[in-house]
Amino acid sequence: IFAGLNCAYTRTYTTYMLRRVQKYIRDKELLQSGDRVLVCVSGGADSIALLDVLQRGGYDCVVAHCNFHLRGEESDRDEAFVRRLGEEVNIKHFDTSAFATKQGLSIEMAARKLRYEWFAQIAKEEGCKAIAVAHHQNDQAETILLNLKRGTGIRGLCGMRAKSSNPEGGDIPVIRPLLCTTRDYIEHYLRDIRHL
Repeated sequence: IFAGLNCAYTRTYTTYMLRRVQKYIRDKELLQSGDRVLVCVSGGADSIALLDVLQRGGYDCVVAHCNFHLRGEESDRDEAFVRRLGEEVNIKHFDTSAFATKQGLSIEMAARKLRYEWFAQIAKEEGCKAIAVAHHQNDQAETILLNLKRGTGIRGLCGMRAKSSNPEGGDIPVIRPLLCTTRDYIEHYLRDIRHL
């Protein structure tokens, strides 16, 4: 009995997440049906869920993965995992530490600059309408708190937008389809439905 109830709960929970994300995409006008979209996949739970939800929504997904070579073998394992997803994957290797030193940037800012510049380039080459990243509500809360700590104005209190311009330029917008959901939903979705 409990197994059956758990299965029914899981289906309801996951169906709710899929519907919620698709509604958010429509309401915020992030994508049109069948659009080609660059999906930025790190190999973590959030980006894997993003890819799956967009594929189930019928979007033409192009996968992009950055290997920043900052975590040794773990970085290479992430790359190998993304390659095993069965998709054609665009992979870019960066010497992030050297770039950060040369530019006088923190490692975090260097990695951000490198990835968004490359996302703009590959999205244009692939004819994508948008660049999808996997930020969710927990990330949003963290961003607002960090902005408050830095002494932000009104704009910083708004946090991340569902759709924004690429911080490193280009005409293709960055979209955040998972801003309507939480990390708990994402983990449940992957664990119980996708077995990932």
